[in-house]
This record gives sequence, structure tokens and C-alpha cells, in this order.
Amino acid sequence: MFEPTIKDIAKICGVGVSTVSRAINNHPDINPETKEKIMNTIREYGYVPNDSARNLKRVDAKAIAVLVKGIANPFFTSMIKVIEQECKKKHYAMELSHIEADEDEVDVAQKVVKEKRLRGIIFLGGLFSHSEEKLKKLSVPFVFSTVGSIPENISKNIYSSISVDDRRESARMVDFLIRLGHTQIAILVAEATEESIGKLRLEGYCDALRAHGIEMNHRLICQTRNELSHFSMENGYLSTKKLLERGERFTALYAVSDALAIGALRALHDAGLRVPEDISLAGFDGIEMASYTVPSLTTMHQPVEEMAKDTTRLLFDIIAEKTKHQHITYEAELMIKESTAKRS
Repeated sequence: MFEPTIKDIAKICGVGVSTVSRAINNHPDINPETKEKIMNTIREYGYVPNDSARNLKRVDAKAIAVLVKGIANPFFTSMIKVIEQECKKKHYAMELSHIEADEDEVDVAQKVVKEKRLRGIIFLGGLFSHSEEKLKKLSVPFVFSTVGSIPENISKNIYSSISVDDRRESARMVDFLIRLGHTQIAILVAEATEESIGKLRLEGYCDALRAHGIEMNHRLICQTRNELSHFSMENGYLSTKKLLERGERFTALYAVSDALAIGALRALHDAGLRVPEDISLAGFDGIEMASYTVPSLTTMHQPVEEMAKDTTRLLFDIIAEKTKHQHITYEAELMIKESTAKRS
């Protein structure tokens, strides 16, 4: 795989290495047009200056990177803990980076790999809509874990994936609420854009309504606030308050993550509504905290420990060339707790 050096960039642009260096370091002593040409070439070829090893022998560290989108979601806390444990067993270091919602995770990955000389990458959470051409610029193996669906035009031979079927499992949760007698079901949905996990779980909600012949009420679909972390308890609280202010009647509320559901639980309490007597409440993920809320939260439990272990096992096996890329889908478990009840 072509990994350009500063000499390659200089040759492509028809300039000297020192000129490329001045452009990278924003030196004033360079023609603006030349600088623009160099910077465009750097972006096109995915060159990342390796400041930390500029004068050292290039040696790959025994380390992997975990790039997390949505770190405010407690679900990832458990996954990261298990991944770190598995890395220690293999005597690998784990470089953890939080990716902001508006950051390009592939650009971050290229930089981290270059600077840290990593062996592999785990992309944790978020969505992925990058081109195959851009992904191929990554010079190490990578695994998508609990990431929204990957575009079908990207070859499955260049990456591995670990996930549950978010759309199917979401439909199972809504089907459960309908079988309890609820037909007016609101949904609290985060980041329902492109092929994100939020969108897949919203599609599952719609699938279940259609399967039971229930007409969809778009006013019962509540998008979380974009200025806050999408899968946070604060966002669940404030977004549920917004939903209640609409005055639309509903007897059940399904939040697409447990963190959102826990925030929603507080908002319902503050509004004088009882769970489950007035409103049944359900979440998704199966985080430990959901068992300790009052009432305890009905949720769709993902096998977090198994998924985290298989994520690291698969990445290490690919690094060691013991296996090719794989795509593993798990079943979630419906955990019926105290927050849901039959409609009276």
C-alpha cells in the first residue's frame, strides 16, 4: 500500500523537500500558489508529517488505536474496558482517541497511525460513509465495531465488522411494546442521518409499526438536540421535555439508547408522569446502569463483552495474518424489567 514520504510529495509537486517542509510549517518564505499546490497534494495522497519520529528509525509500535465516536454513551465505557484488558493479554498498548461528531475519523486515523506507528485500528461507534478509495489509504488493518451500516459499494475484503442487527433488534423492541397493547409509541432518536445506528433503529421502529398496521405519527418521532452529545443522558432529558411540550399523546416511549432512556426517565418524573403506570419506557444497549434505575429499565441488551473480545481477537488475528477479514453479527437479548407494563 502506497504510504507517501515527504520526498514523494516533493517529487510529485516538482519542488524540493525544503519547500514542502516550509509549506507544512506555514513558513512565510514560500510562493502562495506553490504552497496551495503542495497542500492539495498532501491531502490527495493522505500524507501525514511524522514529527514524533522525524529523525528516528521507523519502527512499528506494538500498539493499536481505538477511535471512539459518542464517548458520552456509557455503553462504550464497558467495551473500552474489555478491549483494554484484551490488549494487555497480548502485551499491546491501546491508544484511545475521542472523535468529535464533525471530525473525519479516517483523517484522524491516518495521523495517529503515522505518528504512533500503530499495528491496527478499531473504529468504535458513529457512522461510516467514506469511499473505498479513502479507506484503502489506511496502511494497517481495521475493524468497525458497533458502527452504523457500511456502504454496500465498499468491498468487504478491506475491513472487518462487529455489530448487532440494529434495525431488526429495534423492531423487536417496538414489537414487544405493541404486544403490551401500546399503539401510540413515541421514539427518542439520535443522529438519524445517513446509515447511522440511530437511523437503523428508527427504521426498525417504523418496520414494527407497519407490521402491525399502525399508522405512523411523525410528531411522536423526537430527534435529540444536535448541540449536545447525541447519546447522553442530558440529551435524553432535554429532548423528552421537548417531546412532552408538543402535547402529543403517547403511552410508551422508546429511546434508541439506554443513556437517552435514563435521561427521559428523569424528564417524565419531573413532568409528574409515572413509569410504567402512565408511560412505559424502553431503551437499547443493556448498560449496567439500566438495572439500577428506579424503575429498572426494559432494554435490548447487546452482548458487550463478547463483542469487545471478538473485536480485539479478530484485529490481532488479521495483524498476525492468521485470518482474513470477517463480518460478525450478534443477536441482542430483550431484557424485560420494571419500566414497561401492559396498557391499562
